[in-house]
Amino acid sequence: MNWKLMMGLLLGLGIGFGCRWLGVPSPAPPVLVGALLVVAMTSGYTLTDRLLASRPARNHVNCGGPTGETSQETSS
Repeated sequence: MNWKLMMGLLLGLGIGFGCRWLGVPSPAPPVLVGALLVVAMTSGYTLTDRLLASRPARNHVNCGGPTGETSQETSS
C-alpha cells in the first residue's frame, strides 16, 4: 500500500477519533451520502493523479526553465 494513502487514512481516523472523544463536531458530513461523496471525491482525485502521472508530458518544450525562456525562444 502506498505510504501517502496509509498516512491519509491514519490522519483521517485520528481526526475522527479525536473529534468523537473530545465531543467536537466532526468536520465531515453526518450522513452516509455525504460520507460517500467525500470517499468518491478522494478516490477520483487519487485515480486522476495516477492516470495523469503515467503518461508523458506533451508540452514540455513550452515550459520555461529558471529564466522563463522556452526552447523555441532560445533557438531563434
